[in-house]
Amino acid sequence: MATSGLQHVAAMYAGVVAPPLIVGAAVGLSATELTFLTGACLFTAGLATFLQTIGFWKIGARLPFVNGVTFAGVAPMTAVAASAKDKSDALPIIFGAVIVAGVLGFIAAPFFSKAVRFFPPVVTGSVITLIGVSLLPVAFGWAQGPNLAADDYGSRTYLGLAATTLVIVLLLRRFTRGFVKQIAVLLGLVIGTLVAIPLGVTDFGPVADADVVGFPTPFHFGAPQFQLAAILSLCVVMVVSMTESTADMLALGEIVERPADEKTIAAGLRADTLGSALSPLFNGFMCSAFAQNIGLVAMTRIRSRYVVATGGGFLVLMGLCPMAASLIAVVPRPVLGGAGVVLFGSVAASGIQTLVRAGLEKDNNVLIVAVSLAVGIIPITAPAFYHAFPETVRIVLDSGISTGCLAAVVLNLVFNHLGRGRENAGEVTHPMEAGEDLKAVPAH
Repeated sequence: MATSGLQHVAAMYAGVVAPPLIVGAAVGLSATELTFLTGACLFTAGLATFLQTIGFWKIGARLPFVNGVTFAGVAPMTAVAASAKDKSDALPIIFGAVIVAGVLGFIAAPFFSKAVRFFPPVVTGSVITLIGVSLLPVAFGWAQGPNLAADDYGSRTYLGLAATTLVIVLLLRRFTRGFVKQIAVLLGLVIGTLVAIPLGVTDFGPVADADVVGFPTPFHFGAPQFQLAAILSLCVVMVVSMTESTADMLALGEIVERPADEKTIAAGLRADTLGSALSPLFNGFMCSAFAQNIGLVAMTRIRSRYVVATGGGFLVLMGLCPMAASLIAVVPRPVLGGAGVVLFGSVAASGIQTLVRAGLEKDNNVLIVAVSLAVGIIPITAPAFYHAFPETVRIVLDSGISTGCLAAVVLNLVFNHLGRGRENAGEVTHPMEAGEDLKAVPAH
């Protein structure tokens, strides 16, 4: 049970620590504060996993389900950080928005479980793809070095270190099996850090300064603040998160041969949203299901929820040991960048896999994916596109995930639910092939 639980932690560890690293860097936290934030996210991920696996009352799917910090919230949270006049207010604003989104999500859970049909694979696939694409620029920034203003930013040393880490991860994934293959990203971070030591870009100061035992002090970064624009943005993320969790529960239910019915989905969503609402109390972010652990359950065929609960216990212990949490702060940014290419790219690839099941042979679905991806990529390719809009509105618009999700949901309603949209969903055999109407027209 212990080794299987640790394997679940290894499979999702990089995914848990990446969001606090990204948001912490955007807020300008010191190495010590970054270590604290990372430990807090590990601690709250463990608590959320307990809620999901063990559960109580009508809370928890009681499936082998790992919960952790969702990637979907990273882009909106960094947008909130960028818009904050005082960086010290950024985290309290984020925490306040997460609390409200969590409470509203908890109330909406039983109703949302009935509205799953409005979030088919064409919507969830588009959103998950946008999550990965939105995060890739973060990995590219890490690969260039820790300081944008430094003379050596983007130097061959940093880029070479990132490329070396990427190659190590790829080699481990290609030529190893089982447990080693599952923790390839984690091993890549370790080996990349060892390679970086002779280059003088590794700082062990955070470990030396960290305590062996500690506790994530409630509201360490200040009391939560509630701003409408940030709340709206994180509420959109909560909808995305609940959609992902629902899809994951349906998939996991099939794997463990206990199909997730409406009651199970509602209980699982309550666990997700309650975990998210409580997480900011201990300085954590929004929680959601981790899809990579579903693959681990399928591969190992170990279906016990208590094994995953044991993994949650390890996460809590790691959160209570600042020294363990500080180890990730030792990893140089270029090393994180190299591993991030795989990590964030895998998220985008997961979205593409979902889109494969979305029925893209239907012309309507092609349009939904095309427009929602285009709208979601605007903030990435043209960051100043919405510069003329009010700052409060830009918090939502500057998040490609939020705008892409809204576009996908609305377009899906218009094309596949309202009026005769479903009946008029024409099929396309090839994107560049003429439709039947055009084929019928004589060439002359």
